[in-house]
Amino acid sequence: MIEYPKYKKVLFCTDFSVSSDCAFDYAFGVAKRDDSILYIVHVLPVNPQKNYLDLYISKKHQDRITAGVRKDMERLFEEKYLQYVKDRSKVRVVILEGREDYEILKFARKEKVDLITIGTHGRTGIAHAVFGSVAEKIIRRSHVPVFIIPYKKKTRRLVK
Repeated sequence: MIEYPKYKKVLFCTDFSVSSDCAFDYAFGVAKRDDSILYIVHVLPVNPQKNYLDLYISKKHQDRITAGVRKDMERLFEEKYLQYVKDRSKVRVVILEGREDYEILKFARKEKVDLITIGTHGRTGIAHAVFGSVAEKIIRRSHVPVFIIPYKKKTRRLVK
């Protein structure tokens, strides 16, 4: 009989889309099955016009905006994911800032995660060429297995 690998640290990547919701069900299921730590990670993109913002918006106002964004993120984490987790002692919520694929892979190496779980939007053609695929970039450069969950219209929610 073949034994499946046990994952001690599972990284779930979210952009709060429906495809991410689908992927959460799987990441949470694996983490629960293996009694592992589940990292729920969202990456905020860096504003390429930040230098211009510094000229027109004071540091105080930028800090207020950042605090508001972080508060919104906390609400989204709770509404979309954390409400389904009974024991939160093994869940770590992380907000990173930068280019999605780079920050996710850097975090995965730093924390020595065993599995990365990410959903796909199912874009093809021009949309795929223009927007690219974070999942595809992660697959190409990851040092650990990547569990790719395809987009579905509906998600099922696992029992708490």
